[in-house]
Amino acid sequence: MTAPLPGTVQDVRQAPESPAVGAFFDFDGTLIAGYSAADFSKSRLRSRQVSVGEVLRLLAFTVEAAAGRAHLADMLSLNARSWQGKTHEEMQELGRQLFESSIGKRAFPEMRDLVREHLRRGHTVVLTSSATSYQIEPMAAVLGVEHVVCTRLEVVDGVLSGKVLGTAPWGPGKADAVQVFASEHGIDLAQSFAYADGDEDVPLLHLVGHPRAVNPGGRLSAVARRRGWPVLALTSRSSGSNLQMKARNIIGTAGIVPAAALGVAVGVAKGSKRAGVDVGYPAWVDLLLGVNGVTVEALGVANAHADRPCMFVHNHLTNFDSFIVTKVVRGGVSGVGKKEIGKNPVGALLGWALDAVMLDRDDTAKAIEQMQPLVDRLREGVSLAIAPEGTRSKTGELGPFKKGAFHVAMQAGVPIVPVVLRNADVLGPSSATMMRSGTVQVAVLPAVPTTDWTAKTMGAHVAAIRQQFVDTLHDWPTEL
Repeated sequence: MTAPLPGTVQDVRQAPESPAVGAFFDFDGTLIAGYSAADFSKSRLRSRQVSVGEVLRLLAFTVEAAAGRAHLADMLSLNARSWQGKTHEEMQELGRQLFESSIGKRAFPEMRDLVREHLRRGHTVVLTSSATSYQIEPMAAVLGVEHVVCTRLEVVDGVLSGKVLGTAPWGPGKADAVQVFASEHGIDLAQSFAYADGDEDVPLLHLVGHPRAVNPGGRLSAVARRRGWPVLALTSRSSGSNLQMKARNIIGTAGIVPAAALGVAVGVAKGSKRAGVDVGYPAWVDLLLGVNGVTVEALGVANAHADRPCMFVHNHLTNFDSFIVTKVVRGGVSGVGKKEIGKNPVGALLGWALDAVMLDRDDTAKAIEQMQPLVDRLREGVSLAIAPEGTRSKTGELGPFKKGAFHVAMQAGVPIVPVVLRNADVLGPSSATMMRSGTVQVAVLPAVPTTDWTAKTMGAHVAAIRQQFVDTLHDWPTEL
């Protein structure tokens, strides 16, 4: 058996299942692309909370830094003073808001997977950074990480005093803090892992038996090469060349024109709009994904074609999920969209071509009535692809399944075919409108018959299918 690649989920699974194994994750540049402090600074600028005195202090700090006379402690002190007078609750709320609006979207999905695998192995996971608790703790809460070693700002009677508590965990200070933590929690550093991106993190990586350099540059890259440390090169959230990415997306989207022409020609020749769509739409998806450098690795493709018509259900991570599903299931499939999609010319065209059912989610009173066209599509022999979570997952975690799609399948008497998307969010965060390049893994599970389902047993059936998603995502198959 081939040894797992260091820095992967499979690599983590080789470690003992024990809380004595630590997993120390840096935050800025490692768990997320970019720096969370910039989000906090932009927030202050937008709210016009920056005083003339603070601007002058910042300019003075910049001059000192250029001359090599400024240190991290000076920067942290400057930042601490800028938040003086804010309440602890206000800062916690600001941290949550910025996590939702920007910081969380820059989380590397590959790193989230590593955190979660360490947690599954029972390892003691620690987020360790010189960033403040307000920057880090929202991410820790989402990932289910209990331990955070970071910079703490002094709070007096619920209000920030403008001072930093103790020494910031940065450079050798971070290594010292990790050693103290390991001693207090019974961590065996020789069996432990550390993930970091900065030159200042070299002392931390030297501490552990399994150092992992994440997108390293400068000194860390050189040390990693010399020491033979594994390097994780992540691009799913890095800025890259935005101009190049935009160009690829524009070219890929424009590919709908020749693909539509092909579909029209086929439709006219065969006297069937559906025949044309079944050729034209998959052709455009192939072009769109190919131009954008997207590879789809699919298992169980035969399951996507064995029982038609059927209800394909897939987990929902990004705006691009339907393209990934189409790449695998190909033609003969329609779907569901929000009524608002019709306001977009491309969305309106696709909705018309695919005979997609556009739902008004604000009109809950007519929810059952709106489902009838879906039943009709299935009875006409057209399969459907629906995301039963309803909304895109912001954290990569599988959300609750709504029952609508399953009721439709039961009424039409067609099977459910689970389509599990493992990592579609490497193409971009949940709200991204531009597609990044990357490799997406898909597993099409065997069809689940609905012929013996009843309204009373529906809940149990939906729960069982959702569990199939959970199990597949946790232990990805090698074949189906």
